[in-house]
Amino acid sequence: MLIAITREVSRSIDRCELTNLERLPIDLENARRQHRAYRSTLESLGVKVVELPEAPELPDAVFVEDTALVLDEVAVLLRPGAESRRPEVESVARALAPYRKLLSIEAPATVDGGDVLVVGKTIYVGQSTRSNMGAVRQLAERVVPYGYLVRAVPVVGCLHLKSAVTLASGDTLLINPAWVDRACFPVVRFLEVDPAEPYAANVLRVDETVVYQPAFPRTLERLEKAGIHPVLVDASELAKAEGALTCCSLLIEA
Repeated sequence: MLIAITREVSRSIDRCELTNLERLPIDLENARRQHRAYRSTLESLGVKVVELPEAPELPDAVFVEDTALVLDEVAVLLRPGAESRRPEVESVARALAPYRKLLSIEAPATVDGGDVLVVGKTIYVGQSTRSNMGAVRQLAERVVPYGYLVRAVPVVGCLHLKSAVTLASGDTLLINPAWVDRACFPVVRFLEVDPAEPYAANVLRVDETVVYQPAFPRTLERLEKAGIHPVLVDASELAKAEGALTCCSLLIEA
């Protein structure tokens, strides 16, 4: 069974951390409505959704992906780059404990889960304003015993690595080449986002299904032409908080 850990949108979401976007008003009820649709979509795909309670004092807490990396063998609790987000980790750790042995990234290293992309047995870690080389070294120490290779990837122009590139199918990366270099990812195929849609590279894979946003019709057409037919979920309100589809869940093979 596939399990998704999620969390309700915090009523304080309008105080979220922002790095690359100007602050815009966020409609809380619309954000929560879209998040309910996101959870319902996961359930329609056979996923058991575990919803953590709202954390009103933690504006970014809906973005649970940034708190942990879940692998088949183990879960690694991360140390988010924004200090305000570090208290999010404890409750996620309690939710993960029944499913995985837990390891941790320790200070002074920092890493957000949005900067961590797993492709097979290779783990790419974006070097962004939120994640540093200390985290790359610590992560390698923790996962190499399980057969993983960890690679650092420079990121420019966006918040996280997965703002710039995600896995769209078993052998295809959806990528914005203006934000991350294709050469960092050997032996894979690439599908580039439409240049008019720079934020279009984030897709969520649920088994063999791709979940995508309707906000990027030109890139959606490219996905369709490549034989990838996504299920569409609107996350436009959380996008104002620099969030995306992958940010809103931690997927676990139970």
